[in-house]
Amino acid sequence: MKIVHQASSITEAHIVAGLLRTEGIAAHVGGYYLQGGVGELAPMDFANVQVADEDASRARDIVAAWEARRGSAAYDDAAHDDTLRNHGRGMAGALLAILSALSVAGLLLLLAR
Repeated sequence: MKIVHQASSITEAHIVAGLLRTEGIAAHVGGYYLQGGVGELAPMDFANVQVADEDASRARDIVAAWEARRGSAAYDDAAHDDTLRNHGRGMAGALLAILSALSVAGLLLLLAR
């Protein structure tokens, strides 16, 4: 097995592995469990995509083409990042609201005893 792509996240590694599989190349995602060993930090660059030795050259060509297309994406990266950040804030607010509601409900249950 040879590593043909060093991914920035486990999600990216699975995307690349899926791309290779659609091209008929058996791909394996490695380093999956290393991310969990870091704990609460956001680990990077642990995930990789591996293929059989005889498929490595073709797989690297496919990954290189994918990376080139990804680098010339039609959308503005800065605007996309802002959208993701804003979505994250919305999710954090919703989570905070849910946790607050559960806390109030628990307090009311305790007081009802």
